[in-house]
Amino acid sequence: MADRFSDLRKIPRQPAARLLAAANTKLTAEIAAPAAAPVEAVLAELAERGERIDMLRLLAAALPAREAIWWGCLAARDAVTEGAPVPPPLAAAEIWVFKPGDETRAAAAATIEAAEPDDDTTLLARAVAMHDGKLGLGEMQAHEAPPGAVPAFVFGMVTIAIGAMEDRAEPYMDTLADRALDIARGGDGRLPVPPAPPSPQEQAFAEAGIDPAQAVEE
Repeated sequence: MADRFSDLRKIPRQPAARLLAAANTKLTAEIAAPAAAPVEAVLAELAERGERIDMLRLLAAALPAREAIWWGCLAARDAVTEGAPVPPPLAAAEIWVFKPGDETRAAAAATIEAAEPDDDTTLLARAVAMHDGKLGLGEMQAHEAPPGAVPAFVFGMVTIAIGAMEDRAEPYMDTLADRALDIARGGDGRLPVPPAPPSPQEQAFAEAGIDPAQAVEE
């Protein structure tokens, strides 16, 4: 278990409690770790207790903005219906991750107003727009973003993706955590979605030792 949370070099060397406070959020679980405990120690305790949502909440607060937004983009991709076009806010957020700057930031912000009302990936475009703690570019640069805006937007996108994977929520949450940990080590976080559980019919075939393809032919 310890190796799972080692070498998280992109996470600030600050107590988990301080990072959560800066993100204007807190864990729902009561933990035994002291207030000065680092992120790795708190994650290990949460994992041991099966507190998956709190693990994701802490990771959203602990990752730097760009890395957190990329993590959210990966989750958003999971939630996009297979074969459907990539929502413009998601595409723009991904472009910003790979080429951060005022131009790509403005492009991401522009997708927010033009997006469909039910397009949840606007959360990522909003995170890009406010990634530096300001509301945006131009006149918006003079105004502070709400405290913890980026972690809140990213965590919101992650929880929406979990809802889209309700048939495998727990293993998917484990994958989400491992993606964030990989990103924190400097990786790209591209871990595959866990497979869907077998249908009742597939399960019945498996228990009976029947090949489904053979059953269809017969």
